[in-house]
Amino acid sequence: MIPLADMKAMVLAAGKGTRMGAISDTLPKPMVPVAGRTLIDRILDHLAAAGIHKPVINVHHLADMLEDHLAGRAVISDERDQLLETGGGVKKALPLLGRDPVFLINSDALWTDGETSLLARMHDCFDTETMDVLLMLVRREDALGHEGAGDFLCDIMPGRPVPLAFRGTAPTAPVIFAGVQVVNPAMYDDMPEGRWSNKLIFEKAQASGRLYGLLHDGDWMHVGTPEAIREAEARLAALGAA
Repeated sequence: MIPLADMKAMVLAAGKGTRMGAISDTLPKPMVPVAGRTLIDRILDHLAAAGIHKPVINVHHLADMLEDHLAGRAVISDERDQLLETGGGVKKALPLLGRDPVFLINSDALWTDGETSLLARMHDCFDTETMDVLLMLVRREDALGHEGAGDFLCDIMPGRPVPLAFRGTAPTAPVIFAGVQVVNPAMYDDMPEGRWSNKLIFEKAQASGRLYGLLHDGDWMHVGTPEAIREAEARLAALGAA
């Protein structure tokens, strides 16, 4: 595994943010402020603390505004002409990401670190011999702002990566994918151009036994609606976090 500071990262920021309602009429969702700081700036701060600067960021909705906000701090992958979803967006950006394992981060994920940096933990746990995808996991009951029955079945082992299986027909699953991952870019080589979901990469990794997850040891919030903004601000205030 390459050193943490040598890793590339991509923030998936091209979505329309429709669940934000009227807010997204004038702001791209990554620029929505939570407790005075935008979602995208919070992610950039986490990356910078890990020594990772100028990540790739894809843009589509209100692209000019987001690109101006990011000036000098990111490499832009332009999806103005066509929104490619998560998988297609990464596929388009591959020439900017290189061949070593990369971080992919959803722009509506807000987290606080536990005892150590989440990004450092994920880097240290990614085993190129056994993994193609390592997902950040959060227990379903701890997932503020998330609705659903859970994403993956696994034996939860805090501090250690565990193999994952999709929930499938099970009524519930104990953990969700929380929007941060480390991925082997080679997983995209035989995937199509155009619009498709990154879930296909997870399924591909599971099929070969190379899909793993790591339980987050800090707080996590999904900020996808106006109500979720208020909930996240209340949680940050309770934690005494900026």
